[in-house]
Amino acid sequence: MNYRLDKYGNQISALGFGCMRFQKNMGRIDLQEAEREIMAAYHAGVNYYDTAYIYPGSEAALGEIFEKNGIRDQVLIATKLPHYLIRSMEGLEKLFQEQLARLRTDHIDYYLMHMLTDIETWRRLKDMGIEGWLEEKKRSGAIRQVGFSYHGNSEMFCRLLDDYDWEFCQIQYNYMDEHSQAGRRGLHRAAEKGIPVIIMEPLRGGKLVNMLPEEARKLFAAHPAGYTPAQWALRWLWNQPEVTCVLSGMNTLEMVEDNVRTASSAQVGDLGPEEEAMLRQVVEAINAKMKVGCTGCGYCMPCPKNVDIPGVFANYNRRYTEGKRRAQIEHIMCTALRRDSSAASNCVGCGKCEQHCPQHIRIREELRNAGRELEGPLYRTARKAVELFKAF
Repeated sequence: MNYRLDKYGNQISALGFGCMRFQKNMGRIDLQEAEREIMAAYHAGVNYYDTAYIYPGSEAALGEIFEKNGIRDQVLIATKLPHYLIRSMEGLEKLFQEQLARLRTDHIDYYLMHMLTDIETWRRLKDMGIEGWLEEKKRSGAIRQVGFSYHGNSEMFCRLLDDYDWEFCQIQYNYMDEHSQAGRRGLHRAAEKGIPVIIMEPLRGGKLVNMLPEEARKLFAAHPAGYTPAQWALRWLWNQPEVTCVLSGMNTLEMVEDNVRTASSAQVGDLGPEEEAMLRQVVEAINAKMKVGCTGCGYCMPCPKNVDIPGVFANYNRRYTEGKRRAQIEHIMCTALRRDSSAASNCVGCGKCEQHCPQHIRIREELRNAGRELEGPLYRTARKAVELFKAF
């Protein structure tokens, strides 16, 4: 297994175990199968295990498996604070103690603010007193390092990076999201500040394996390296020194073994100009199915009505490349679950954005199209929930 370093020089395995997608049996995690997979990863050198309070049964399953096998002190646990459920510091403390009990531990190695999507949400937590609470937990050893996971645009990500002394962060990043969400700009900004970056969704939930167009499959198959689509996606990430750890939601032993082999051989610099050019062709083949030719350059921003134009178009395109459900979930996370909505429907048609678009996209028209397809009843319910939350 290859390892990269966190902010304090501790080794983190290049491959991390994402613990959201364990196999289920009668609606509950199959503990026997989860243990097989986790222990296979552990013996292969994987030491970073990512879970969250809201992943059903995940924290408890990890705690039981680690305790049973006596390996708690040999692994690194990352879990997340669901700040959207917190109304008071007393509630925060109660929830944290519940997480410790579930995980059967007295400390969390890497503690994340879950789905921190804008600066206002973080500042609400600061006003509540979370900075002092985190410092006390760090002094006592109950929390070792503090970070956040993020869905949103690169501008907001960079603002969040500057607003606290973060020790790590977690972003969605892959060869299709190179210039959307936090993107390469956010990755490099974090690296410049010395903040390790954990990668989630390296395969876009399996879509970069299971939903590739035929032309992309042919490009992969024709390359003499002989890598599978999953191996190409992971190697593209490990080719970048700014990437600290790549999470994979492994739920079969075969997946664990294959990802471990890739993580143990991939090195920075393995992919040269020829391989990068081939991957750009793959991106073009996938993009051919998209509705809007947005490159995510951000020249249209900022919008005076706070519309996340590149983010909206990324989700609108995802509707036609990955399916309606995935696109709606991403759109809700990136534009609705924030203190100030960045929805397509915020657009008032001023046209300022179109004056700066190098692709000459009819942005106002496409925003209306995106809003019709992505901001239906489910989206409006999510927005109402956020508005109710702000009222407290």
